[in-house]
Amino acid sequence: MQFGLSYIAIIIAVLVLMNTYPLTASEELVFRSKESTLKNSVSVMTTALTGLETLNEENVASAMTVTEETGISRILVTDAAGRILYDTRETDSALGRYAFYTEIVQALHGNDVFFAAFDDGAFHSRCASPVIYRSQTIGAVYAYEYDTEQATLLRNLQSTLLHISEAILAFVVALSLLLSRILTRRFGLLAAAIRQMREGDYGQRASVGGNDEIAEIAEEFNSLADRLQTTEEVRRRFVADASHELKTPLAGIRLLSDSILQTEDMDSAMVREFVGDIEQESERLTRITEDLLRLTRLDSGAVEAAEVVDVAPVIERAVHMLRMVAEEREVALSYEIERKGAVLASPGDLHQVIYNLTENGIKYNHPGGFVRVKLTGDDASCVVTVEDNGIGIPEADLPRVFDRFYRVDKMRSRAYGGTGLGLAIVSDTVRRRGGTVEAAAREGGGSVFTIRLPRAEGGAEA
Repeated sequence: MQFGLSYIAIIIAVLVLMNTYPLTASEELVFRSKESTLKNSVSVMTTALTGLETLNEENVASAMTVTEETGISRILVTDAAGRILYDTRETDSALGRYAFYTEIVQALHGNDVFFAAFDDGAFHSRCASPVIYRSQTIGAVYAYEYDTEQATLLRNLQSTLLHISEAILAFVVALSLLLSRILTRRFGLLAAAIRQMREGDYGQRASVGGNDEIAEIAEEFNSLADRLQTTEEVRRRFVADASHELKTPLAGIRLLSDSILQTEDMDSAMVREFVGDIEQESERLTRITEDLLRLTRLDSGAVEAAEVVDVAPVIERAVHMLRMVAEEREVALSYEIERKGAVLASPGDLHQVIYNLTENGIKYNHPGGFVRVKLTGDDASCVVTVEDNGIGIPEADLPRVFDRFYRVDKMRSRAYGGTGLGLAIVSDTVRRRGGTVEAAAREGGGSVFTIRLPRAEGGAEA
């Protein structure tokens, strides 16, 4: 409604200007025209009287024959004392009387005077000039014009402008009210959707229609609502999954501790076994907590400052740290540096990514299997591949292996001590460093994970 009122106010201001300026300009133009014509006529009359030594009724009447075709409403001629010697008015003539018009008084003092006004539907114009004989003022000529013709034209113009303005104003008011109602309804729909979303209804969408800016705002709102709904669903699923993952080891710890407390005369070997199980569940709980904290830091953007990191030494250190684990599981662990390179990351991030993928390749393998880590790349990027011939990942599960808490085989993952967060940490870390990570099935069995990170300019290279 405020938009409509604003438009109406602007239009009214324009219409007021349209109804005042043309009339004022027209009046001024008529005044200038009257001044020019009336002064010329008075000048002709004063010229006709200038040759007379004195002014009287006879010689003035004889000299004023030039006024017969002037069209002026009234002409007066006075002597030096202001007594009227000539009057064109036939009825109620003022001959012999004294004239005290302001214009005549000023003319007898030697001044040329003009005055004009538009009043009572007519133009009133007055002009007076002195009659000079040998540098002496011997009288004055006064002319008065009452013009209704041009006044009628001006009134017609005023009436026409007023009718046009009324029509424009009526149209603008109707159009403004219509547009205001349309805009108000559309803005109302958008505001209602925003209020619903503020109350927590992330499934709310604004349907306003159209192809204008309001529709664009509604589209952006809907896009934001989609992202918020997705984020909320992920958050709820994450909280539910995290609660479930934390509940499992806690339930195991509680069950084992209750068994110890409620069983009398439990032998030391059984106690040690239960305590060992409690320790394993505690370690699992610690890993889950650490992974959750790491994901929280990634989500909040609190990542370590990037620096130029040579990739080959990080691979060598990760393989060295996992060598003993691989030997215990009878898995052959090897690495190959085909082309050295450096990336912009933090050493901790890069080590965590390579370590997690390599450890997964070892854990989800079988005796006699292998895990190979290889560094390749091109002029634009460094590529790290972690390949194994272990149990592999079904084709249907490949698109979701980087989702948080997603496991291909939950029972087997828990048996290996997995939290379901390792690959999610790998994916988030690589993405925040400007890279990509992909999972694929290896021909002949097993899995292949490929990490691609932008190569750092000036990095170490063989």
